[in-house]
Amino acid sequence: MALKQVSSNKCFEGFQKVFEHDSAELKCKMKFGIYLPPKAETGKCPVLYWLSGLTCTEQNFITKAGFQQAAAEHGLIVVAPDTSPRGCNIEGEDESWDFGTGAGFYVDATEDPWKTNYRMYSYIKDELPKLINANFPTDPERMSIFGHSMGGHGALILALKNPGKYKSVSAFAPICNPIQCQWGKKALGGYLGPDASKWEAYDATQLVKSYSGSRLDILIDQGKDDQFLSAGQLLPDNFIAACTERKVPVVFRLQQASSFCTPRYFFIASFINDHIKHHAKYLNA
Repeated sequence: MALKQVSSNKCFEGFQKVFEHDSAELKCKMKFGIYLPPKAETGKCPVLYWLSGLTCTEQNFITKAGFQQAAAEHGLIVVAPDTSPRGCNIEGEDESWDFGTGAGFYVDATEDPWKTNYRMYSYIKDELPKLINANFPTDPERMSIFGHSMGGHGALILALKNPGKYKSVSAFAPICNPIQCQWGKKALGGYLGPDASKWEAYDATQLVKSYSGSRLDILIDQGKDDQFLSAGQLLPDNFIAACTERKVPVVFRLQQASSFCTPRYFFIASFINDHIKHHAKYLNA
């Protein structure tokens, strides 16, 4: 599969690049950011996938989070894909900020007109890793995932639905129980249809209740003053309770910061080094 390099910038002795490709899964052109640490010039490196939140593109994380120095120090390739298909000309895809363009929710849609293109789950799980492993010096056996908000939801469900695929998982202010919040009901109902029982396959709180895979240590940072926490959109308490019941290790840190204020990447940048270290512990073990 052909890759077209969009940009390349030297950064902490590595390279921050952006590529474009034709996605067979999403049937459109997609972009992703990839940071190649200095170690990638001489050997294979583990890969850490970042999933961004609502309205984001591949640019938000690579330009605002400040992860590159820590990634360079720990020898991690970091991949940041877009959050949805683009330019599919689907009626209604640009009508709201929390559904359609920029809001793929990391599911495989089953409803018309979304099911042809909106297959972000399979894109992140299968197509993108195959593309990355075929074109960059990766170690396919060492892979982890993390994300923010909708992307935190995506990271959690991908790790829980695929035991052993990811060495570790973490999230910033994730949507933990989408079947119980307005964001989730709108997105899952639109992409998967009105049968709420089908939504459970993409709900981290539901998935962890039946998780029986290999040990998965989860790190979550949440801003105390997050307006969407108080609005009941994130529901981390439900997820923590389910993890506790199933004895799935989770470190939940309620930080004196808001992740959804206008400069939300200030929150991510404040704790990104902790998350990189969390993943490096397992990826470099």
